[in-house]
Amino acid sequence: MRLTAIAVAAAGVVAAACTARHDEVAVTDLTRYVDPRIGSGAHGHVFVGASVPFGMVQLGPTSIPQAWDWTSGYHDSDSTIIGFSHTHLSGTGIGDLFDITVMPVVGEVTYARGHQDDAESGLWSYGDRSREVVRPGYYSIPLERYGITAELTATERVGMHRYTFPAGDSSAVVFDLQNGGCWDSPTSVEMIPVSDRRIAGHRHSTGWAKDQKVYFVAEFSEPFEEFTLHGRDNRYGRVGFAPSDTARSVMMKVALSATSVEAAEANLAAELGGWDFEATAAAASKKWNDRLADIKIGGEASDTDLRKFYTALYHSMILPAAFNDAGAPPAYTILSLWDTYRAQLPLLTIIEPERSGEIANTMLDIFDSQGRLPVWHLWGNETDCMIGNPGIIAVADAVVKRLPGVDTDRALKAMTVTASDTARGGALREAYGYIPCDLIKEAIAWDMEYAVADGAIAAAAASLGDSVTARKYEQRSRSWRNYFDPSTGFVRGRMADRSWRTPFDPNYTAHRNNDYCEGNAWQYTWLAPQDVDGLVEMFGGREATVAALDSLFTASPVLTGEDVSPDISGMIGQYVHGNEPGHHAIYLYTMLGEQAKASARVRQVLDTLYSDTPDGIAGNEDAGQMSAWFVLSALGFYQAEPAGARFWFGSPLFEEAVVAVPGGSFTVKAPGVSAERHRIASARLNGEALSRPYVTYDEIMAGGVLEFELI
Repeated sequence: MRLTAIAVAAAGVVAAACTARHDEVAVTDLTRYVDPRIGSGAHGHVFVGASVPFGMVQLGPTSIPQAWDWTSGYHDSDSTIIGFSHTHLSGTGIGDLFDITVMPVVGEVTYARGHQDDAESGLWSYGDRSREVVRPGYYSIPLERYGITAELTATERVGMHRYTFPAGDSSAVVFDLQNGGCWDSPTSVEMIPVSDRRIAGHRHSTGWAKDQKVYFVAEFSEPFEEFTLHGRDNRYGRVGFAPSDTARSVMMKVALSATSVEAAEANLAAELGGWDFEATAAAASKKWNDRLADIKIGGEASDTDLRKFYTALYHSMILPAAFNDAGAPPAYTILSLWDTYRAQLPLLTIIEPERSGEIANTMLDIFDSQGRLPVWHLWGNETDCMIGNPGIIAVADAVVKRLPGVDTDRALKAMTVTASDTARGGALREAYGYIPCDLIKEAIAWDMEYAVADGAIAAAAASLGDSVTARKYEQRSRSWRNYFDPSTGFVRGRMADRSWRTPFDPNYTAHRNNDYCEGNAWQYTWLAPQDVDGLVEMFGGREATVAALDSLFTASPVLTGEDVSPDISGMIGQYVHGNEPGHHAIYLYTMLGEQAKASARVRQVLDTLYSDTPDGIAGNEDAGQMSAWFVLSALGFYQAEPAGARFWFGSPLFEEAVVAVPGGSFTVKAPGVSAERHRIASARLNGEALSRPYVTYDEIMAGGVLEFELI
């Protein structure tokens, strides 16, 4: 069945079809294609709740378990709710945040987290998932224990709640400042009634972020009768309301700041002065719709593919989170750079170039404060989580693309100073020319990520005309070659005396305790996107390189070892899509002149490793990276090189995609694309035949039309 835009407009309401024709100019509500619960099952770890794009506040439910699959506070398998927290991570493999948790209650309660086998052990309630509503900017769920319906929405720095209480006595809202994500625990809390409608305070904590500070002010739509402190060290505060003979709704606004209570009050005044819940939710939805409209899909497309695409685009814009107060210079936090330098940040340079410049400048400000670019920054803290120098790669990309507001001289200095840091294996690499595997764990992964960062510096320096720096770092970017063993065709551990680690098994993995990081030799052999010529040289020619790349996808997916990394998931042969180090690997085919093979594998991943179900993301979503890979690949291209500014062709998913850019629009056309007809035979840019299998960043941002001929 086909539905034209005219028919939809005339009918008003049209039943959903398996495949429909979508006129990009007629589709106005793109949020209808977003299901925030995609990725909330299995190991996706996505945030589920109310937020606006890149907001400081991510307001949503938090469950009882403090386990790996609950790092975002929500899992599809679990309907327990201990409260609604104002900060969350999304897709990460480590937990933290859940700051300023609140829970509406009725009657007397135990002021504790509680456990699932005892309904009276804490504040918790089951949420009625059959009546749960989740859409961009809005969340609602009935709390079965209390007969309360909770509704949530948000602005950038303010969470807005509406609780519908049953008739009777003892209606209350409990502030739980004990709660924190996983091993996060409070070091100092304070809650003070400022008036009979307002509470102010702070929660300082230590966890993944060692010294986190959150300040808040909460305002209610009606006066409360009492405020009392409870629990260990007075970490729970109960706001009690007058009895009511009828069911009634109480609203609450909670504003956050990382600097002070006064700043939180100013954020509240700046962003949410009134009490119109519906208008606030509608404004949040509009913010999401405006950002989703940065890419409009046209032509024939299944509703399933549209849900996958727009949910992926939504997930790509939850983080990084705003970290500045209203009116202050832009700043961002939750910088999961080892993940996001590969696809999420490159995607944002297209659809959010100004914000991307702000994110890069945030990294430069962090350099000024800590003496090196960030690795994994979380609420003002360097966690040093993961390996390499991913901040270099992100900043280099900003330089090559000349993102607005980025001082290129300042950026180049920050990159070269960071690259010379002797910590985190840097001194070993300087002394040996590589990192010996008998002197540090995950040595191959450390060195290869450093080499990728060096390649990014070389690209940035070359773009600035600094040939001396470019040559220096291009040479450093080849250090990974020290690990390539021609007798096996893999990178393998090399000792300080240059002997090979033995025995060698390319399928072997030990989580965070071998020569690779969350992977094995199969995946890491290809982690040299900055040195594809080197790959060809190491394998002994292009044909041998392509054959070896073929084997990555056709090898048995068997993993060996007693502690197999749980991050190795979404496997096609030994290709791992559920973790980041191999995300560029399919596009190496295009770079090696085998674009047809890239098309086949890209389409396989798009169709089989993403779905529109709760377990629809392979592995952790990782702060938008997994979703951004889908978005870029569905458009038909991917930035495979660090700071390369070239987007290599793969396989477009849609007949038409219109991307809003400063130059107007960049339209990708793929007439007749289907599961059977998806290989690119030729491409034309603005009517001119392309003799290369990529488009540049500048070509995209200038606007125009890229048209694929498919076979």
